[in-house]
Order: sequence, then C-alpha cells, then structure tokens
Amino acid sequence: MKIFLSAVICAVFQAAVFAQHDSKAYSILEAMSKKYKSYVSFEASLKSNLTNESEGVKEEFSGKISVKGQKFNLNMGEQVIINNGRTVWTYLPAAKEVNIDHVDKNSEEFAPAQFYDMYKKGFKYLYLGESKQDGLLCDEIDLVPEKKDAQYFKVKIFIAKKDKSVQSWTMYDRVGNKYKYSISKFTPNIKLNETVFSFDPKNYPGVEVIDLR
Repeated sequence: MKIFLSAVICAVFQAAVFAQHDSKAYSILEAMSKKYKSYVSFEASLKSNLTNESEGVKEEFSGKISVKGQKFNLNMGEQVIINNGRTVWTYLPAAKEVNIDHVDKNSEEFAPAQFYDMYKKGFKYLYLGESKQDGLLCDEIDLVPEKKDAQYFKVKIFIAKKDKSVQSWTMYDRVGNKYKYSISKFTPNIKLNETVFSFDPKNYPGVEVIDLR
C-alpha cells in the first residue's frame, strides 16, 4: 500500500511540474492568443452550458458577445453584462434591474472577452493531446490555477489545429459546477459603435438602477 501511495504521489508531482513547463501547450496558447489579438474587434455567437451532476443541474443558454479591446458586451438573454474597461453594468431584463459597479481588475472572476489571454497570469498549463469537437480536430489543454483557493480549479480549452481558433472552454468550480462556453459563428474586425459598450437607463423605461460604486 505504501509503495502504491508513493507512486501516486510521485505521479501527481511529476504531472504538476510538467504542467508548469509544458512548452507544447504554451506554444499553442501563444499562437491562439496572437490570432485573436490581431483583430481590432470581433463578434461571436455563444452557447453556454451549466451542469452539476450531483445536484442534477443542467441548464443551457445561448447568446452573443461583442468585443473591442478590453471592452465587451455579453448578451445571454436572461442577463446582459456590459464592460467598457472602467464600469460594468449587469442588466436583468426580467427583473427590470441594472447593477452598476467599477471594474475590479484584481478580481478572479473570468471575463469571457479575454478568453485568449487567461493562461498568461496565475495558471499552469498541460497539453493533453488531440480530440474532436463537433467533428473538428482540436488540441486539448488544461489550465490549472496556481492559487490553491482559486474559484475555479481547472479550465479545459479546445483549440482547432487548422487555424488556432478556440472551439470551446469549460470552467470547473469547487462546488461541482461546470460552465462550458462554445463558439459558433465568429466575425472578426466588425465595426462596433461605442454605444454597444455602455448602458443608458433612458433606453430602458422603468428599469431600477442599483449603483454599487
């Protein structure tokens, strides 16, 4: 039993070290990041799945994200998040409520607009091999946060081999939730008006404004 446990501990340690210095994963992530950073702006259709097997949770949402630099507008129907780099608005159409807050750059909360940069700070990465996503051959990479008490203990990302585009990423939190984002339609360098990245209550009659700044 002691030999078995020692072997397991050794294997885990080796995997952690390898993940920290995985040059193949790093080169793929760098190529992916360079691709998306070359765009002035982009718009994409998203599908989001939330599952928790132990709790019997299975929810599915679809929506659209518009991105320009650090600014983004994420519309998932039941919730709209608008971020102009300084201020973030969270609008709940059904409740006719919008929360306004400062952007917390030190927050561990993941910004969907910066999925192509997430690996650069606070993560180790591990190349797992090739697999198919919706019939497309992808490289599979796990990102593991360096902080042991991070909100998410793993992020799995699939990057298309042919053009380094992100097909999907899944975030695993510590209470059993899995958040999967899949990209379908993608339009690079689309012209986006600055009004896309702000929320004007005047355009939403009856909305309750909750200013948390």
